[in-house]
Amino acid sequence: MLRQFLCVLGVLTTLAPDRIVDVFETVAVENPEEITVHSWFGPLIRAEGVVITLAALRGGRLYAWLMNVTGIFGAGLLFIPRLYEHIAGPLVYEDSDSVEWNEHLSDGVRVIGAVYVLLALLDRRRRNGT
Repeated sequence: MLRQFLCVLGVLTTLAPDRIVDVFETVAVENPEEITVHSWFGPLIRAEGVVITLAALRGGRLYAWLMNVTGIFGAGLLFIPRLYEHIAGPLVYEDSDSVEWNEHLSDGVRVIGAVYVLLALLDRRRRNGT
């Protein structure tokens, strides 16, 4: 069931990367109208969506690798949530110093990290047959 969910998420990300950025900004940023997203960020998100879709459809090693990376990334988010701002700011925005992050972003990032770790562990358990 997780693979089907990831497939749908990947397709949505591929088809509507700008909408994904809009949702991100609504949740994470206080001043989205004052900052500019890098012009290459939409295509980057679209490429991520393609990889997620292919991994979910194909399964096997590619999917296992994706879930392992998801778990590692999730652990980082869970234990060092402020690091996300330092990575996402320059990656997403032209002038990352002018980004005003939502004051509750760290709490949300920590929850997302915990979910990523849990999903990766559940998938690992399923693959190991335990």
